[in-house]
Amino acid sequence: HEREHDREISELITKHEEEMEKLRAELNKEQQHLLDELCQQMAATHKAEIEQAQLQLRTLHSLELEALRLSLNNMHTSRLELTQSNLRKEKETALVELREMLNDKRAQEVAILQSRYQLEQDKIKKQCLKEKEDL
Repeated sequence: HEREHDREISELITKHEEEMEKLRAELNKEQQHLLDELCQQMAATHKAEIEQAQLQLRTLHSLELEALRLSLNNMHTSRLELTQSNLRKEKETALVELREMLNDKRAQEVAILQSRYQLEQDKIKKQCLKEKEDL
């Protein structure tokens, strides 16, 4: 009876060890499956985060480029306005100088004409006096 009992205990221990081994194998299989799923989820999350970061970087880059374009456009506009202002001032200065030069030339021509007129008038007076004397 004792041997039978030992044998049953031995069978139970063997059966228990087989079941434990089977459970360990199932547990390992399930752990491996969960680990694979976790790796896939992490890879998918990592890929999504990288894509999101790249999108943000592209958006930021686009915004920086737009800001630079606007800044350059503003600088160009300011420079054009300054150039136009300088050209307007130069034109006004040149016109004033030209007006002064023309006024000076006109004054000289008027003086020359007045001098000629005076000479002609004197000449005609002399000629008239001479003709009167001759008469």
